[in-house]
Amino acid sequence: MTEPTAQRPVLVVDFGAQYAQLIARRVREAGVYSEIVPHTATAADIAAKNPVALILSGGPSSVYEAGAPQLDPAVFELGVPTLGICYGFQVMAKALGGEVANTGLREYGATAAMIAGDGGVLLGGQPAAQNVWMSHGDQVSQAPAGFEVLAKTPATPVAAFGDAQRCFYGVQWHPEVRHTDHGQEVIENFLHKAAGLDASWNSDSVIAEQVERIRAQVGDARVISALSGGVDSAVSTALVHKAIGDQLTAVFVDHGLLRAGEREQVEQDYVASTGVRLITVDAADTFLGHLEGVTDPEAKRKIIGREFIRAFEKVQRELVAEAAASGDAPIKFLVQGTLYPDVVESGGGAGTANIKSHHNVGGLPDDLDFALIEPLRTLFKDEVRAIGRELGIPEAIVGRQPFPGPGLGIRIIGEVTRDRLEILRAADAIARAELTAAGLDGEIWQCPVVLLADVHSVGVQGDHRTYGHPIVLRPVSSEDAMTADWTRLPYDVLSKISNRITNEVRDVNRVVLDVTSKPPGTIEWE
Repeated sequence: MTEPTAQRPVLVVDFGAQYAQLIARRVREAGVYSEIVPHTATAADIAAKNPVALILSGGPSSVYEAGAPQLDPAVFELGVPTLGICYGFQVMAKALGGEVANTGLREYGATAAMIAGDGGVLLGGQPAAQNVWMSHGDQVSQAPAGFEVLAKTPATPVAAFGDAQRCFYGVQWHPEVRHTDHGQEVIENFLHKAAGLDASWNSDSVIAEQVERIRAQVGDARVISALSGGVDSAVSTALVHKAIGDQLTAVFVDHGLLRAGEREQVEQDYVASTGVRLITVDAADTFLGHLEGVTDPEAKRKIIGREFIRAFEKVQRELVAEAAASGDAPIKFLVQGTLYPDVVESGGGAGTANIKSHHNVGGLPDDLDFALIEPLRTLFKDEVRAIGRELGIPEAIVGRQPFPGPGLGIRIIGEVTRDRLEILRAADAIARAELTAAGLDGEIWQCPVVLLADVHSVGVQGDHRTYGHPIVLRPVSSEDAMTADWTRLPYDVLSKISNRITNEVRDVNRVVLDVTSKPPGTIEWE
């Protein structure tokens, strides 16, 4: 189960850049539903989706490279309003008879753009000079016939163009990134003014469409939900419960890799707010047994994903027997809280690399016994939170920091043991408490606390030499987890967290701060 179909989509054609996901997000922020399609989609494929507009994404290639991503030229004959961005801008220019040249002049990062004339419908009303974010080596040197040049830069004579009659527009820069001064305005001008689209897509429409789809997919069957206690699984479970009520049974697996207090929060607060039927499985011994001696991060994720499913299958067998005795319908579906970033990082985007598997995606075993329901698969985290609030999920759950399905198992660098989990759980609880006390929860996206279990450092505690473990703090700021930067936390807060951890958590004598952005580093260490 994926996207709703009641909305005609804006299709973002992905030329291999992860920014395609960010473009889709910006379209949704403008109140218009969007989907991603690969650049290999034919004109017939695209026409079959009945799009209201197309946006051609950027990409890392040159349009003249052998094997560079191409677009079926018949796409431009569909009569669909189209916006090209960066590489997509050059693809459009070349396909429609313009000229793209490698002049040796490159533009990367902040660049001054000058609006030509009145800027047309795309750039009209914006400052004549503005900062935009560039990342290109080739330039459009001549616009296709019928196009008006709308902007230029010192290195690019055609930095934006438009053909109002055909509703074709393009910009060399990246309007989807916040570094571009009027980027969102460019996207909204294209959607609302050029293409004439209403801003009608919101959390209410998502809920209504997904409820209808879930009911149609499930019918009279029964469903199990994989409830981890995180935002994603909490919202997906509540959404399915709204659709089918008591046909759903939520299964909460305590794999022994949870943070302090999470089990109680799920069993008490979440159940009270949703009314969902909950079964708790205490499977810590099983998970830790299978993780014994395992240090490879991908192997950990695969094991945890596999054992999650095995736990559900065990519950399924018990519920099947219960259903047979009572004459209830069989269990056929499993609900998961998979999001867009999960899919992208697992290699689900066109032309993207498999960065790491997620237990919701790449970690599923081949012999899965359930059909999947993934109502959030095309959504970003902020959209999921908005839906959760509409569904009445407590803010303590819907507003919490993202927490990976594999839990603390991928925040221990090295073998996962009960002793190491106790150390990490205590350090994590201190960090979370101090960030909350300082009122910083709303300023950070996530703060993984990582135990370097296979690393020891020399320290002095109580006038004695110690040989303990380092703890890593990884506070990051992000909008959707596709990109992130480390959060500049106040020094006094960092100092308090460090002092408390080294004083209160045994076998830890050093706290360090991770100041790596994403890319190059992922948010989680494993």
